[in-house]
Amino acid sequence: MARILIAEDDEPVRAFVRRALMIDGHEVTEAEDGAEALAILEQTQGAFDLLLTDIRMPLMDGIALALAAAPQFPNLVILLMTGYADQRERAHGLEALVHDVVTKPFSLADIRVKVQEALAAGPSRPA
Repeated sequence: MARILIAEDDEPVRAFVRRALMIDGHEVTEAEDGAEALAILEQTQGAFDLLLTDIRMPLMDGIALALAAAPQFPNLVILLMTGYADQRERAHGLEALVHDVVTKPFSLADIRVKVQEALAAGPSRPA
């Protein structure tokens, strides 16, 4: 199964997503914001298959995280999450970096399917 890094500032959402991904046997690491997630990526030399990140977070949002992580870790698949239409619009134009944007709220089944699709598709950019 895959190694997945979740960056989400809302602890209940993070726990829900972790539980959903662990059902499928994925190894999950958590970060409370984009800055922590980027530090984890750098400390592990990008040893993850997927970065699942909320867009709206303190310190470093998910779009800034994607922009920082993608060039450093070209094999990392990036999947964004948001509950805000304006944040979803901000993600337009990032198709070369980001696999998709998952709209909140989502069900356990929804997030599992989106993650499976993203992992099956692989990185959105050349390695």
